Amino acid sequence: MKEKTIVCISCYYKGYDFMDEMKKLGNKIILITSENLKEKNWPWHAVDEVFYMPEIKPSVWNLEHLIQGFSHLMKTRKVDAVIALDDYDVEKAALIRETFRIPGMGQTTHRYFRDKLAMRQKAKDSGINVPEFIAVFNDQEVKEFTEKISPPWVLKPRSEASASGIKKLKTQDELWEALEKLGEERHLFLLESFKPGDVYHVDSLTFNKEIVFTSASKYLAPPMQVSHEGGVFRTKTLGRYSEEFKDLEEANAKVLSNFGLMNGATHTEFIRGKEDGKWYFLETSSRVGGAHIPDLVEASSNINIWREWAKIEDALLKGNHYEVSKPTGYYSGLIVALIKDLSPNYKDFECEEVVKFLPIDYHVGIVYKSKDSVIVQERLDFAAEKIHAEMLNVLPPKDKPSS
Repeated sequence: MKEKTIVCISCYYKGYDFMDEMKKLGNKIILITSENLKEKNWPWHAVDEVFYMPEIKPSVWNLEHLIQGFSHLMKTRKVDAVIALDDYDVEKAALIRETFRIPGMGQTTHRYFRDKLAMRQKAKDSGINVPEFIAVFNDQEVKEFTEKISPPWVLKPRSEASASGIKKLKTQDELWEALEKLGEERHLFLLESFKPGDVYHVDSLTFNKEIVFTSASKYLAPPMQVSHEGGVFRTKTLGRYSEEFKDLEEANAKVLSNFGLMNGATHTEFIRGKEDGKWYFLETSSRVGGAHIPDLVEASSNINIWREWAKIEDALLKGNHYEVSKPTGYYSGLIVALIKDLSPNYKDFECEEVVKFLPIDYHVGIVYKSKDSVIVQERLDFAAEKIHAEMLNVLPPKDKPSS
């Protein structure tokens, strides 16, 4: 089968396994990334050409220049697919596909996977539970919402890929002050009821509208909490036959089919309300989960989401069938925290359940796996206590958080 040309877009350093796998499958890879990522350890053996874009502000490129550059590229190369490797790149890729009529997710569907207001409206219209929410365009509507829904409320950016920029508000005064501060950017936010509860994430793969693989996990410290209060990020997979897993598998399938996802990797979050025990949809994205979640998923299931996504895209381009191998049934846990030293001493953390120590500057990162869920929990608890007591750096990192 003739090689296909795939353009990968990323304003973060990620997607190494995806590009490596695409190359192995006999394709040509063109990478478009941010200028400040030139020195990163990209899979250069797999990248045929690379183009750099200057950042106007973190993760933001001049889209007009991107289209002009792409137009120049198209003169001498036939592009078969455009892949967004990060959440911030989903809209860039959708814009390119629409402009140059390249198959794949267009701008209408992409909004359901990028714009939190669009995804909440779509979920609500599809009969999926969501926390009560409102757009903040109109003062009167906001006022009525706050009179009807008791605080606290959460003011959220509509298209921020991480938990940064989220504000929890306890009074009307706090809310109006926050809206005033947003000024011209107010329309880029939404307001919703704060639902206390446990947060879960579902990471899945879809081929021709059929979900072919699902992994479900529970955050032990949700991203919003870590980004606001610092501390230790932890998450742990659920047993494939547990009630929670079955509930989340069903909820995730409902979201993806209603949102019109055809193919690819997705990362979707749900909250289980503390007061009513109900599942609420929080958000979704048409990409691989960040914060080293793919390492967690691979440890429990032996499925590398990045590589499987590449196989899906390859099968679609070449008209082949795709099948994912049967997942293994381990439990796995992930812990990541910002520390004072460039690289940690992992000696005290060594044990047979460690799958890998993650090499991230100024961070401790460990992936565990075991046949026993309790052992994984014990390892995560031990590591969290030790990191808190001896290593943790509570200063926010200068870099933007990995999404």
